[in-house]
Amino acid sequence: MQSFSTYTILFAVCGLVILSYLFSVLNRVTRIPSVLLLLGTGILLRYLLDAAGLSFVVPATLVEFLGTIGLIMIVLEAGLDLEITRDRLPLIRRSFFSALVIFLVSSFVVAGILYWWLPGTPVINCLVYAIPLSIVSSAVVLPSVHHLEEEKKEFLIYEASFSDIIGIMVFNFFTVDHPLGVQDLVWFGSSIVVAVVLSVAVCFGLMWLLIRNRVNIKFFLSFAVLIVIYVGGKMMHLPALITILMFGLVINNWELIRWKPLKQYFSDASVDNEASFLKSITAESSFLIRTFFFVLFGLGIGMSYFQDTRVWQLGALIVVGLLALRFIYLRIVHRYNLLPELFYIPRGLITILLFYKIPDWQRIEAFDEGVLFFVILATALILMFGALLYRDRPVAIIGVDETAEV
Repeated sequence: MQSFSTYTILFAVCGLVILSYLFSVLNRVTRIPSVLLLLGTGILLRYLLDAAGLSFVVPATLVEFLGTIGLIMIVLEAGLDLEITRDRLPLIRRSFFSALVIFLVSSFVVAGILYWWLPGTPVINCLVYAIPLSIVSSAVVLPSVHHLEEEKKEFLIYEASFSDIIGIMVFNFFTVDHPLGVQDLVWFGSSIVVAVVLSVAVCFGLMWLLIRNRVNIKFFLSFAVLIVIYVGGKMMHLPALITILMFGLVINNWELIRWKPLKQYFSDASVDNEASFLKSITAESSFLIRTFFFVLFGLGIGMSYFQDTRVWQLGALIVVGLLALRFIYLRIVHRYNLLPELFYIPRGLITILLFYKIPDWQRIEAFDEGVLFFVILATALILMFGALLYRDRPVAIIGVDETAEV
């Protein structure tokens, strides 16, 4: 691998941060997803390095490390963005069932496609590969909904967040290193209860760190605690992302808590003050992690992947299947708007991260990683197409029924 000087690395790192910021500005003007531009930057860098005869191997461990930190930051950011009110409960319910039903059906359909395309492959292995491909990426959705009206924006944020959490829980269930049995189903259900109970203790512990702690070093200490909880939960096969999401929701919806002794200890004003600062740090941390993760991932995409017609055929078949299933659910089952919700099917950080975590004994040797790259790029382009088609409604017709079908 080619060695680079410290100044070269500093220049590259800071240059990528500046470029990513410009991509975010460009996204607001053109609605081209910044993630797509970051992937394109990585692919371009790979082409330039190859043309210059320089070798640079992206360590899988580095990508997994950035992906894990990014996942935690993104879920926390989602929790800090979501407000829970009585009139929002129907929206939350719709988004949860949309995430759940579309994920489950997509997993079985994609598994069926893989089983048909790769005959002789164990069904369980096909399902393990299908699960990451069936998860909507909140890392791509969250930066791409700023131009939507509030109801659509919140629906897509909730749906992507639920899809991440459900997908990871199901993936962990199917990748255990022993044959699945009744005890695994019991543990799967009970682990959710354990995670919710743990969330209560974690929330108040972190609240103390943020509000009652007199030491100035507290925000990144809180992030460190969340990472330790996530890693510990993973080791115990607990859905630790629920804990992280719950912490964000509690901080952002503190006014809903009515218990007076707790209110005296953590006042609304103090919580709101810390929450606004935490939102800012979380958003910037997510931006930074997302930048390097997707550029490095794009850098790892070899140009040879796009020359294999079988990669294009299988990838296109999977993407068409995902889009068709979403159309059926939103139009026929849910009777929900199609524009732009139909097009928000991006695969990204979670899909990549889980692919790196597939156990060796469940690997499919005949599966070409180019299919993964194709699905991620294709779904990002579909999101861009939907964002470009959607036009904000004029102020004069805000009173029109929001549920009217497009």
